[in-house]
Amino acid sequence: MMRGCVFCGIVAGEVAARIIHEDEQCLAFRDINPQAPVHVLVIPREHIASLNEGTPENEQLLGRLLTAAAKVAKAEGIDGTGYRTVINTNAGAGQTVFHIHVHLLGGRIMRWPPG
Repeated sequence: MMRGCVFCGIVAGEVAARIIHEDEQCLAFRDINPQAPVHVLVIPREHIASLNEGTPENEQLLGRLLTAAAKVAKAEGIDGTGYRTVINTNAGAGQTVFHIHVHLLGGRIMRWPPG
């Protein structure tokens, strides 16, 4: 746990979130500023600031975030129509909370390039 990290606060139950999936390694909750009809964040319970801080020991956990995102997409009914997963790394890419997280976006047509 990283003191002052809002996502660590969600993991600890100290910060409210609309959690829709959780297991022993990660949890998923609705984004408070959704950019699509379905916008869910999937985070590890362990604090990893960004993809840059991932280590070989984190490989299984990082893969787990993606399989959890796919599970949530299915539960949300967007697995057949399509969805996007995004990991922003550092401020220049739009990362605002420095606890790695996967954005799961769906429920609308996704354009390319994303911007």
